[in-house]
Amino acid sequence: MKLNSGRILAALVLVAVAAGAWAWYASRQAAGETKYRTGKVERGPLQAVVVASGTLNAVTTVQVGSQVSGQILEIFADFNTQVKKDQIIARIDPQSFELRVNQTGADVDAAKSAVAVATSALAAQRAETGRVKVNLADAERDFNRKKLLVEKNFISPAELDRARTLFDSTREQLKSVEAQIEVNASQIASAQATVKQREALLKQAQVDLERTIIRAPVNGTVILKNIDAGQTVAASLQAPVLFTIAQDLRDMQVEAAIDEADVGRLRVSQQANFTVDAFPRRGFAGEIRQIRKSPVNVQNVISYTVVISAANPDQSLLPGMTANVRVVVDSRDAVLKVANAALRFRPAGTGGTGSTGSTVAAGAGEAKAHSNGQPAQKTGGRAGAAHVGRVWIRGPDGQPQALEVRTGLTDGASTEIAAGPLKESDEVILGIGETQAPSKKAAGPSGPRMF
Repeated sequence: MKLNSGRILAALVLVAVAAGAWAWYASRQAAGETKYRTGKVERGPLQAVVVASGTLNAVTTVQVGSQVSGQILEIFADFNTQVKKDQIIARIDPQSFELRVNQTGADVDAAKSAVAVATSALAAQRAETGRVKVNLADAERDFNRKKLLVEKNFISPAELDRARTLFDSTREQLKSVEAQIEVNASQIASAQATVKQREALLKQAQVDLERTIIRAPVNGTVILKNIDAGQTVAASLQAPVLFTIAQDLRDMQVEAAIDEADVGRLRVSQQANFTVDAFPRRGFAGEIRQIRKSPVNVQNVISYTVVISAANPDQSLLPGMTANVRVVVDSRDAVLKVANAALRFRPAGTGGTGSTGSTVAAGAGEAKAHSNGQPAQKTGGRAGAAHVGRVWIRGPDGQPQALEVRTGLTDGASTEIAAGPLKESDEVILGIGETQAPSKKAAGPSGPRMF
């Protein structure tokens, strides 16, 4: 009996060991099975977009400055004030400019008086010319008469000499008076030029006086005020900016920075959409008005400014807001498409999970945005472009099986399958999921308890 009991006990131990080994092997097998995340090949619309950020600005913004220096006496406009063209919005203390106007006005009067004096002197010299001419004619007649008398010996030659001297001196006197007339005429011209100079200075002083009144150059809204009453402005090398006026806030524009890789895909008059953080659930539409050819280099990243129209009839958009711009550069209505994760997937032992070759263009470059508010990188295939890619499906044995496909358009999340063995509703592997945990059933019998 003791021998049979020992055999039974040994058999039970062997059964327990075998059951434990089987359970351990089954759990290891279950733990080694890999679970894959899969997704279906779908058919639907697909769009390629260029995404960027930009700043909202008024189409026309005018900076109002001062051309004269002085103390701000009064201010008639503030932030958000609606102004009309030529409306007075500020005034600089005009006292010193009024004194300058008075001084230059007095200088003009003095110059005009000098012209009057020179004119009077010219008139006097002309009158003197007439008197000298009469005397010269009389001296000439007397000289001729005495010359005849000397020839007849009626008078002495001395009388003739005195007559000749008087005639010569009177003739020279006439030349002197005529020269003085020319001098007086020159003085009048100089005095008249001085009058014009003084009048120009007077006009300049009057202009400076007028410039003490700051007027709005356009119709619009004051969006910036840089001065207060009592403040002194100095207009020396550069005119200080007193106000900034947006001409029409109902018509605004977005100045977006577009990456150099994407700017070639944009065209003038192309439609664009954008949102602002102030109204996250509201979309705004516009079109590309201008693609500026001037490059902008920020930390060795080249971008170009693209101007997009932004209608603002209710004036809800404000200058300076950040706009998130989205421009559709290509679209497909109904194409076979697959998630980009399927193109990036690589099973273990085949080079990792990163795509290789031309597949990188369709997957790895998705929606990669620069820092500092720079635009997003290109989102994949361009219009008409096709690339070779590879996706993986589960084969009959449950192991990944590779399929070569040709990819087309991409929106950054999905990619068009232009050619290949895939069809709608096929399942492709997107990635590796969690490892299957051993269930209680897989663990097998726990074996007999040993007391």
